[in-house]
Amino acid sequence: MPRISAARQAAFRILLAIERGKAHADDLLRRDEVNTLAPADRNLATALVLGVLRWQTWLDLKIRPLLKRPNAKLDLEVLIALRLGAFQLQFLDRIPAHAAIDESVELTKQSGHRFAAGMVNAVLRSATAWSRPLDECVAEVAAHPAWMVARWKEFYGEEAMRAICRHGQTQPRLTVRLADEAAEEELHKAGIALEPGGLLSAARRVVSGDVTATAAFREGRVRAQDEGSQLIGELASCADLAQSQGKILDACAAPGGKALIVAERCPQARMVACEASPRRLAELRKRLAAYSDRIECRLADAAELEEDAAFDLALADVPCSGTGTLGRNPEIRHRLRLEDMPRHAGRQGAILQAAVRAVRPGGRAIYSTCSLEREENERVIEAVLSENASVRQISMATGIEALQRDGILLREGADRLKQCLTPEGALRLLPGALPTDGFFVALVERSA
Repeated sequence: MPRISAARQAAFRILLAIERGKAHADDLLRRDEVNTLAPADRNLATALVLGVLRWQTWLDLKIRPLLKRPNAKLDLEVLIALRLGAFQLQFLDRIPAHAAIDESVELTKQSGHRFAAGMVNAVLRSATAWSRPLDECVAEVAAHPAWMVARWKEFYGEEAMRAICRHGQTQPRLTVRLADEAAEEELHKAGIALEPGGLLSAARRVVSGDVTATAAFREGRVRAQDEGSQLIGELASCADLAQSQGKILDACAAPGGKALIVAERCPQARMVACEASPRRLAELRKRLAAYSDRIECRLADAAELEEDAAFDLALADVPCSGTGTLGRNPEIRHRLRLEDMPRHAGRQGAILQAAVRAVRPGGRAIYSTCSLEREENERVIEAVLSENASVRQISMATGIEALQRDGILLREGADRLKQCLTPEGALRLLPGALPTDGFFVALVERSA
């Protein structure tokens, strides 16, 4: 039986599992099937999975006209073999065409579809004639669902829409958070090349090297975390926003990156970190173990919290569609539907309502998502304000200025963030405009 490389076998199985809804790419790429591969195979498998997911919509549009019956329903294994081969032919210059074609044909045979092997061979040989390089402006937009593109263009304009699509087709550079200068020096000695982040003094972008192989990473002194996500943790730690930091609620705490920042920045505060999933709660407890004397990790549904006026500040970093993270989580575009938005918004509104109830009069709640969709952002805030006369929105400008004053936020970063403030005072970080994923952050205060 002809040999198929370990990387292509792993990528094929992972893409098949994702298509069947069994797991997400991020989870599957961390499992032993990938981690036990040789470094070169591990890198190729990751590139194949994420690349196919990013370009899947465009690949399908290009593959269909090459079929004898363009509207025919293809078996899933056959379709994935075609996508894998076509992606390599179009985007991976260092892979010989014969390797991409022959192994896709063999994947088709070994998955039980020997009858389709000739068709896969013929289609992929035709695909070698596709024009290269791409017209990227057209292809990047075509790689996203049309309904998403139309909304982004309506909400943010043509230029911003294209920047969002471009970001969605790019592997974000790994950003890490450093515990101290010693951790940075340790990475340098390990041959890890870093550059400053664009917003925060504690953030660094990895230029080259494997951070995950270092002791500093394994021990948590260096953590992988998008700079926008770090910013939310910094804002939740900001005394000028919280006014008092005696007791803080993290309503949707897992995986715990923001809670760690709050714990580090607010050593006198006591926290309650909630998570609805027992599995994720166990992981959260492990991650926050160093602060177990002042952080209570609680199994609780954030939308059903019964706390009343118990906290000075609540952070509601709510579950959302994740459309601000398509570069990092490309499969979202394939499973998300427009009709999902009301369901997301309903739950997000319930979580924010619970967070507002949980803070004392004069207390504040920070609401955040990694979504670009207004139903999950501005409209959730509008709905909560309209239903609660005792709640008002506060501008995030105060937090930006305080973080800059304290040296946490770089001056250039502060200037750029001020340009991202909405008229109501929320922060809207659009992919492509800043070196972050897409985020929305708003602050509300309970007056009674």
